[in-house]
This record gives sequence, C-alpha cells and structure tokens, in this order.
Amino acid sequence: MPAALSLATLAGPGPNPIDDLRQMLALHFMVNAFRAGTIVAVLAAVVGWTMVLRRQSFVGHTLAVVSFPGAAAAIWLGVSATAGYFAGSVAAALVIALVPRSPAGRPGSQESAVIGTVQAFALACGALFISLYGGFLDGITGLLFGSFLGVSDDQVLVLGVVALVVLAVMGALGRPLRFATVDGDVAAARGVPVRLLSVVFLVLLGCTAAEVSQITGALLVFALLVMPAAAAQQLTARPILGLGLAVGFGLFVVWAALSFAFYSPWPVGFFVTTFGFALYLGAAGFRWAAARWPRGAREVDRSSQARSGELGAAVGA
Repeated sequence: MPAALSLATLAGPGPNPIDDLRQMLALHFMVNAFRAGTIVAVLAAVVGWTMVLRRQSFVGHTLAVVSFPGAAAAIWLGVSATAGYFAGSVAAALVIALVPRSPAGRPGSQESAVIGTVQAFALACGALFISLYGGFLDGITGLLFGSFLGVSDDQVLVLGVVALVVLAVMGALGRPLRFATVDGDVAAARGVPVRLLSVVFLVLLGCTAAEVSQITGALLVFALLVMPAAAAQQLTARPILGLGLAVGFGLFVVWAALSFAFYSPWPVGFFVTTFGFALYLGAAGFRWAAARWPRGAREVDRSSQARSGELGAAVGA
C-alpha cells in the first residue's frame, strides 16, 4: 500500500472537505481511480438499465464471475489482467448465446442450467489458475472484491475506448432492442432480428461486466450493473428519464465509494455495494410510500403502464 494512502487511512478525513478532495486528487492513482470509476459507472448504468428490463441479471452476474478466471489466467500467463477480464466475459457471453431460443428470442428451459454450469466451472478454473500461478498473488482480494489501487493510464484508456464503442452500439440498437425486449413476438413478426440483437447485447453485456469487475471485483458487479438501474426503474419507466437517473445514481455511488475507501482500510467494493443498496432501498421505499397516497397510487399505475406506451411507439416507428 502506498505510504500516502496509509497516512490518509490513519489520519482520516479532515474538517475541510475541499482540502480532503485536494489531498485525494494530488495522488495520480486516485485521479486514475476516479477516471476509471466514472467511465464504468456511466457504462454500467446504460447497459444495466437494459439488462434489468430484459430480466437478464443472472446472466450479467455470471459474465462478471467468469471475468475472475479470465484475469487469473492472464496473470498466470504473464499478460495483462485487463485482457483476461474481457476475454473471459466475452467468451462466456458467446457460450450463453449458443443456447437455443424461441424465434422471439426468449430463453429456453436450458439457459438457466447452462448459465449455472458456466458460473460454477468458471469459479473452479479461477481457483486452479491462482494455484498454478505459484507466486505470491496479493491481488486476489482485489480480483474478487475490487480495488482502486494500481489503475494505470493505459487501463483507463482501454476502459474509455471500450465504453465508447459499447455506448455507440447501444445507441444505434436502442429502439429495436427495446422493441424486442418488450414484446419479442411482435418484433419478430415485424422483421426485427431478435435473435441477432440478443447475441449482440450479450457481447456488450460481457464487455460491460469485464469493465465493472475491474472496479468492484468479480463478485460485486451487481453493485453497479444492477442497483442503480433497478433503483431508477423503481421511480420511472420512461427510458430517457430512467437512463438519466441510473447514470446519476451510478456516478454518486462510485464517487462516494472511492472517497470513503480512500480514508478506510476496507475495499472499495464494500462501499460501492453499501451505497448502491441504500439507493435501491430509498427508491423502493419512495415508490411504496407514493403508492399509499390516492394521487400517488394513480401516478404509480400510470408509470407501470409506460412500457406499453413505449411498445406502441416502437411499433409505430
């Protein structure tokens, strides 16, 4: 652990938040941590919002778990762990994409079994690669639970380039992907390539899970990939507003987690998960309270019908 971080952890935050912020940003590794965290938060919110809407959270978790053996294998082979994260997640996404589906793109009964099998085998392979490495691997906790130490300039660049590509593809496929998500049967009948969209989205989800794993660790990806998006969907079903809320929630979670972790010996993944969980509980509590008021109940009911309106807009396009 760097000496500056050790001193900050022992001293704790001071009475002046501005001075604390300057102290953090005076360290290059913290600047890189905020850069990488911001990139990952935005990407995870956008892709995670669609993932939650498509009810593929279990798939997202599995792709994140598979990033762990990918990174461990890369370390064992002496190559970049970042490359291992992406290779593992994307390979798993392609394997899951091979599972037969209905013409409308809905998963068949075999998908859950395949996902569970891939996840269990991946964790076992991760343990094997760590054992084969033979050296002293003090970063295994970071691989599993996240760390903001050692984020390099090259790593930030890779994360930024991948995020731009994924977001560009998501923007290009946004309307047909929402149409296929809301009603795959109607979309398929209107000539939308539902199966191809499903495969492309799985690959995009794999890239996103690999990016998030490098901040939260492989086991805590849900903290950024699911919680901000799920909290946003508790408050609104409108796509633009929901995406904006999800991005805002994700940025808050990452920035607050990095700030707290800087003055704590605990991993950043713990703070990311804690703040994300608090946001989701707050959003769910707000929705519950609003539904108890007569006017609020009508608003919640109209919000729950927004997806039908979105389908109508997509069909009319």
